[in-house]
Amino acid sequence: MAAQRVYLHVGAPKSGTTYLQARLAANARSLARRGVQVPTPRRTLPRSRAHFQAALDLLDQDWGGPPGHAVGAWPRLLDAVDPRAAAVVVSHEILAPAPATVVRRALADLAGARGTRGTGTREVHVVLTAREPSGALASAWQESLKQGRRWSFARFLDLAESRRGWWYHALDLPAVLGTWSADLPPERVHLVTVPPVSGGQDELWRRFCEALACDPSAGPRRPEASNPSLGVVEAAVLRRLNETSGRERADDLRAQRIDTLLGPGGLEERRSPRLGLPPGRRRWAAGEADRWHAWLTEHPVTVHGSLADLLPAPAPPADTVPDPADPADPADPDAVPDAVLLERAAEVQRSLDLAGSGHVDSLRRRTRLVRDLLRGDG
Repeated sequence: MAAQRVYLHVGAPKSGTTYLQARLAANARSLARRGVQVPTPRRTLPRSRAHFQAALDLLDQDWGGPPGHAVGAWPRLLDAVDPRAAAVVVSHEILAPAPATVVRRALADLAGARGTRGTGTREVHVVLTAREPSGALASAWQESLKQGRRWSFARFLDLAESRRGWWYHALDLPAVLGTWSADLPPERVHLVTVPPVSGGQDELWRRFCEALACDPSAGPRRPEASNPSLGVVEAAVLRRLNETSGRERADDLRAQRIDTLLGPGGLEERRSPRLGLPPGRRRWAAGEADRWHAWLTEHPVTVHGSLADLLPAPAPPADTVPDPADPADPADPDAVPDAVLLERAAEVQRSLDLAGSGHVDSLRRRTRLVRDLLRGDG
């Protein structure tokens, strides 16, 4: 009897993980009919939430919910694995920078080495989805703003260039793969490269399924847009909201308000240029890509996609680069004029007010955060 295959997808963050996790969840039943299980301890617990809590428990961390919400989640997820499934998929990107001690425990547990949990007959694979460094870092800064951080884009990039901070370590392909692959043969270490935007999300899904040895047609349902990127101005508005809130981590009410602002009609409806690395940072990002390629040359892994996708996109032609001096088309999120911030915030406020006009007034009260925070009243 063939060993059960267990695929642990460890990120990296901002490499299509939210989309892939949503597609796995949306197609859990059809995947199960093909022998691929996306486990959850109970039906009422969304799979993405179950895997997040399990990752927190494995890492001995407690955030993203009420105190103690993740305690015991890792063994509960292991208990939910169906021994009849040909393959099992567990996915969460916060595992990417896990220390070696956590990695060894995770791989041993998944292999069935937890006491009476199994006989060690599971074949464990590690999957890493990776995006070229410049795009990954720009998206990572935006994601940190959604989580309540207040730092400037320049400060965030300074930390990355000095190889500091959680985000840098989670995106550092050689370090992440080096740790997770230390005790696995190359054929069980999978690198899925994120295709260019022109390739579309279906191509990312196809590559991911190739790593899982699964027919992509087993997951036909496409989730709605997952965690879309912000534009330069929208990111600057969100950072201002975080600054005036006076808090690094939002309380529940404030988090609900931010979720509303990022929803339909809000800041995620991008009206300004896509955020990218400033020209002065591109050389460093190119050097990172070269370092990644050098590591992959010396440490073979199974690649799904093209390593060329890990090279930073070429700089846009000079005539298409936004002029930082033009307040109508800012390129630097750290230097967006107040007038532009207020105008965009007012647009969002009007849109959300209209969306809430036919509902209870709670939506309108929540979205007053735009006005209050930009005035410094929050």
